[in-house]
Amino acid sequence: MTPLCDQSYRQITELMHELCGLSFSESKRPLVSSRLAPRIQRLGLSGYREYAALIDSHDDQGELQVAIDLLTTNETYFFREPAHFELLERELVETRPPAVSVWSAASSFGDEAYSTAMLLADLQIRSQIGAGWSILGTDISDRVLRSAAQGIYPEERLRHVSPERLKRHCLRGEGDSEGLVQIKDKLREHVRFGQVNLCRPIEGLGPFDVVFLRNVLIYFDPPTKSAVVDRVLAHLRPGGLFFIGTAEGRVPCKTPLQTLAPGAFRKVSA
Repeated sequence: MTPLCDQSYRQITELMHELCGLSFSESKRPLVSSRLAPRIQRLGLSGYREYAALIDSHDDQGELQVAIDLLTTNETYFFREPAHFELLERELVETRPPAVSVWSAASSFGDEAYSTAMLLADLQIRSQIGAGWSILGTDISDRVLRSAAQGIYPEERLRHVSPERLKRHCLRGEGDSEGLVQIKDKLREHVRFGQVNLCRPIEGLGPFDVVFLRNVLIYFDPPTKSAVVDRVLAHLRPGGLFFIGTAEGRVPCKTPLQTLAPGAFRKVSA
């Protein structure tokens, strides 16, 4: 297969930016090439040019969604950036709300959503929050959402979950499923997943008390980042908590925010 040429790379990346705001610089060309190459070979296509034409056609047979899945899947694991969960726990223990509504806005395979569910379930057990809590996990990738709904993970992904918490909320696989764990139904009942494109108008969601938008802004150029943050924050209640990836810094936005810690903010009341 011929290397990914300038024209095909530009066509693919411009389409990704137009449809879902993803921004790929020239430095990302090896990543795009390596992630799409096996798929192109599996489809029996001649190369990147034919693949670019396929996903840009009206009759792409769902291939555009496959390309999005391939280009946006990141490593994820339970209780990533634990300081954010510790801050959330302190806030909830102090306020003891009867209900908590959480949005994991770039939930990927669901690790973040179920991590939050474990925390809230444990707080409920200790009577530090009420039973009326719920979590919505959204992503642009249909494939990762289907996987998240199943709630099955390699044990390695839960390496930061304590043995006690693991026993309370997970079932260990046996036989052919050894090395896998599944989130218990009781926890999954509080979590639902749905497809949302953060670069399009968002309707019918929220308002939420807590919003996670972590480790997704790296995919967007500066104008898109600001637009996405403001669009998401419109669904966060005044006084609510907002989390982005620690390494992502503070994103310029019109919505007033109070900095609480690296990657952690409070939406300022109007």
